[in-house]
Amino acid sequence: MCGIIGYIGSEKASPILLRGLINLEYRGYDSAGMAILNSKGVECKKAAGKIEEIHKRLNFLDLEGDIGIAHNRWATHGEVNDINAHPHFDSTKTIAIVHNGIIENYRELKEKLSTHTFESETDSEVIAHLIEEELKRGLSFEEAFISTISQLEGNYAILAIKNGEEKILAARKGSPLVVGIADHGTFLSSDIPSFLEYTKKVVYLQDYDVVVATKNGVRIYNLSGNEVSRPVDTVEWDAEQIKKGGFEHYMLKEILEQSETIQRAIQQDESVVNRIADEIREAYGIFFVGCGSSYHACLTGSYLFSKIANTHVNVALASEFENYEHFLTENTLVFAISQSGETADVLEAVRAAKIRGSRVIGIVNKMGSSLTRESDEFLLMNAGPEICVLSTKTYTSQVALMALLAYALAGKYEDGVNRLQGLYMDIYNLTSRSMREHLRYLAEMLVNEEHIYLIGRGLQYATAMEGALKIKEVSYIHAEAFAGGELKHGPLALIEDGTPVMVFVARDNEKKVISNASEVKARGGFIIGVSADRHEVFDYWVKVPECEDLNPIAQIIPIQILAYQLAVLKGLDPDKPRNLAKSVTVI
Repeated sequence: MCGIIGYIGSEKASPILLRGLINLEYRGYDSAGMAILNSKGVECKKAAGKIEEIHKRLNFLDLEGDIGIAHNRWATHGEVNDINAHPHFDSTKTIAIVHNGIIENYRELKEKLSTHTFESETDSEVIAHLIEEELKRGLSFEEAFISTISQLEGNYAILAIKNGEEKILAARKGSPLVVGIADHGTFLSSDIPSFLEYTKKVVYLQDYDVVVATKNGVRIYNLSGNEVSRPVDTVEWDAEQIKKGGFEHYMLKEILEQSETIQRAIQQDESVVNRIADEIREAYGIFFVGCGSSYHACLTGSYLFSKIANTHVNVALASEFENYEHFLTENTLVFAISQSGETADVLEAVRAAKIRGSRVIGIVNKMGSSLTRESDEFLLMNAGPEICVLSTKTYTSQVALMALLAYALAGKYEDGVNRLQGLYMDIYNLTSRSMREHLRYLAEMLVNEEHIYLIGRGLQYATAMEGALKIKEVSYIHAEAFAGGELKHGPLALIEDGTPVMVFVARDNEKKVISNASEVKARGGFIIGVSADRHEVFDYWVKVPECEDLNPIAQIIPIQILAYQLAVLKGLDPDKPRNLAKSVTVI
């Protein structure tokens, strides 16, 4: 979840690293820091708080030197304070490290280092002390680093610098780390947007890669100390895509991009999609696995596969997938869905599936991510960088790909492409200024509510679940989704005068869900309809065109906008909700 960046080259490091930290803010953080190697040794500034506040107080740009590492921390071990912020040092204050991930055996390693004094409560600090201890054995910096990495259990992306050594050492296992190669130097970072304004040339690292970055270039080794080769790729993203482009927030920008991103999502190689469809036909047992919004896309996909292609799919939360692993065989097909391709729970599910010989298909937004490497086959969402912590355009891209696969499975690939292409104007209109103003008025009515409930049936139930997630994660209002038919089995007890209930209606389930809405209305509920047609039971109506099988895409967009409006009205930052991170790389 943390963001790390290092730079070595001919330019002053601190402004480059500061810019990188700002570009990594979307990953979530509660503290930040920077360490620079110069003639005085390794100088460090770090504190808890927002980067802008820390910089204003400490001034990172005072740090001179052209070699440095920096870190945005998202707390796992130890409370949020200045001491627990990264970078961390060894006992001699000559070695500095930054770390993303979790060192599972850090307590055992601390016992091994019982003569050392630790300053922080983090698991990360042990890395610097281990390097120090290995150096005492007469090893070189590189040898000590590799020996240290070999003792770590868990997931990590690590950068290390040492006084007197003009290099940055790096390693990864289970946590993202990529190399950027510019004319004036080398970057090592958790994610490409941190350095995209400087270079599009990247090297995607693999697990257990160890990097030695000097001013002369980069060498990559394995844990045995043997040099390995990794290709240099060119990123298709443009630096402008990671800027707000005149919008107040990334969330709004990314919501409004969806008329375009859905079109890009379906720009797939038809032969690849049809080959995956053939695999589905031949599989004995199919699982869709994801977390958060990706899980809701999986649930939507299961309805689409049933509805369009008459095919049964099992859906599992990635964090719960271990409870289904005994069903996996060589004939099982597992679809792993992840925006970042680095989601720890999803990757754990993928590895469990691979151990049992199951074939894995990834649906992911980031080329070069762990999921693209560990899947047997993958489809890219092509949504471009999503900076806001909340998934908006990547969610609808996932659903679009699920629909395309379902149509291909039914032998109707071209029909699917045409249907999805036909959404362009509908989505454009749903994100129009007039719709945003209509939803802002609704947000003003709901902003002081403590609870909002959402109901639907079939595809609309999955949409209600995603809508509830959007509202609660960005506005902090408790939002909960129910299947319409389940209301009388308990949830109706929650309804009292004025309780807001959003009702998602499609024409193929209209009678039943309107009946459910009437049950709520009879108990005093305030009914907000999301549908193509106005119904008498509605107290407020959000008009969304009837898109049949593609309703999940059209109907979620107004709720994304509503969630955004609620956050803005409450004075919250919709791009960085509290306690959340974009890429959840720890379990």
